[in-house]
Amino acid sequence: MGLTKTWAPKLGLDLQGGQTITLTATSENVTPESLELARNIIQQRVDGLGVGEATVAVQGDRRIVVSAPNVTSDDLVELVGATAQLSFRPVLQSGAGTGPSDDADAVPGLPTPAPSPEPSASADGPSVDNEQLSIDEVLAYTATEEDLENFANFVCGDTVVDDPSRAIVACDDEGTYKYLLGPTAVLGTELDTAAYGIPTGDLSYVVTLSLKSTGAEQFKQLTGALLDKTSPENLFAIVLDGIVESAVEPQVQITNGEAQISGSFTADSAASLANVLKYGSLPVSFEPSQVETVSATLGGEQLRVGIIAGLIGIAAVALYSFIYYRGMGIVVVASLVVAASATYAMMVLLGSAVGFSLSLAGIAGAIVGIAVTADSFVIYFERIRDEIRDGRSLRSSLVSGWEKARGTIIISDAVSLLSAVILFIVAIGSVKGFAFTLGLTTMIDLAVVFFFTKPLVQLLGRTKFFGEGHKWSGLDAEHMGVSRDSLLGRRLRRRTPVTHDVTATQTTQEA
Repeated sequence: MGLTKTWAPKLGLDLQGGQTITLTATSENVTPESLELARNIIQQRVDGLGVGEATVAVQGDRRIVVSAPNVTSDDLVELVGATAQLSFRPVLQSGAGTGPSDDADAVPGLPTPAPSPEPSASADGPSVDNEQLSIDEVLAYTATEEDLENFANFVCGDTVVDDPSRAIVACDDEGTYKYLLGPTAVLGTELDTAAYGIPTGDLSYVVTLSLKSTGAEQFKQLTGALLDKTSPENLFAIVLDGIVESAVEPQVQITNGEAQISGSFTADSAASLANVLKYGSLPVSFEPSQVETVSATLGGEQLRVGIIAGLIGIAAVALYSFIYYRGMGIVVVASLVVAASATYAMMVLLGSAVGFSLSLAGIAGAIVGIAVTADSFVIYFERIRDEIRDGRSLRSSLVSGWEKARGTIIISDAVSLLSAVILFIVAIGSVKGFAFTLGLTTMIDLAVVFFFTKPLVQLLGRTKFFGEGHKWSGLDAEHMGVSRDSLLGRRLRRRTPVTHDVTATQTTQEA
């Protein structure tokens, strides 16, 4: 938490408020099936972005309502309405994106080639049927005079018509550079999967793409043909919705259909791009008909009451532990403090890492986790009592009691964890938050009982107060129902007389 400088968890929609957007279908002939498919895609996009506790619901026969915390309305509208038209195009020319092109404005390190005035794709010029050319035609294409004029006059911010059969001019997302790009070599529909992350040995986020068989073959031919060209014609551009996300120089021919988009990505922007690409376009066109900000006033009161309930639960468990287990109640309280601190820290870190948001249902799951942690101690301590009653000494029982309690604790936590996993899979909405925190606290309980509770009990057993069964230790003989000698491992010994066999002998003289 200190390294990330994050000290509080992200809160869910019911605790801190957020954005609610109503999308109304503008397409004709909207069917329930297409509306449900759109809902699933939007749900996947929002969940993949990691905003947490987001809900997407169909309302009526033409509307979808999206509610999400920790995201602005603009970002949410952009996310759920993006079309994600992706293409891979060879670069023909490059220059500065702020005005007319000339040699002085060329991108540093990317000298402008001398273009051929005649297109080589065909005698009649490029196709005009708005369909993708064959990969051979794309690789043979050279810029026409019209292409060069469009490139010279293009200023970043101008509208880009992404026709796969024609050359286009497009800029990077910052408008710094513009590129004259050949027809589409690989369509985005050939994309199989997309993911994001930081590669091993690297420091920056990238988006990785995996292409289908046809796209992989086209990509193989594209990267192989670019190896023999000079800059910038040795580059291919990854174009998303008319924006050049990256201009890449292949170092080798890529034969396995695996591509990577690199650039100045943050975790959020890489996740957003990967998810929009992964889940594709919506089957129905929508427009935001209503955008609302959900107030967190009620959520603040719920959070306050939830925290009070948790504190009451901890206090009740601690009080009972001291009454019944006396001094050993220290172990219960210490274990609860450690478990609560670890749970809070994990919620904070998961909020930063994967967008986990704490909801009221999640707080309920954390409160249930109090019982899980206390239950593990009860199992261990009661097993120690059983071992002592069976005649073992206190110190021996601390060891053997753990060996016999360990399996029961693991099985008990495994049942709770299995329940949480199943509930998380089949549930929707805020119930997922309950299942997630229940599973999280259960795993933390296993770590606490193995690496804190058990060592602490055995360490206290070596002290005089606990190891010799003081009256208020909770390990005294009377409390255990055994004798003190048995508790301390003492055994009475009976003395028996020592006898010797003496054999009398006679000397020769005596004889």
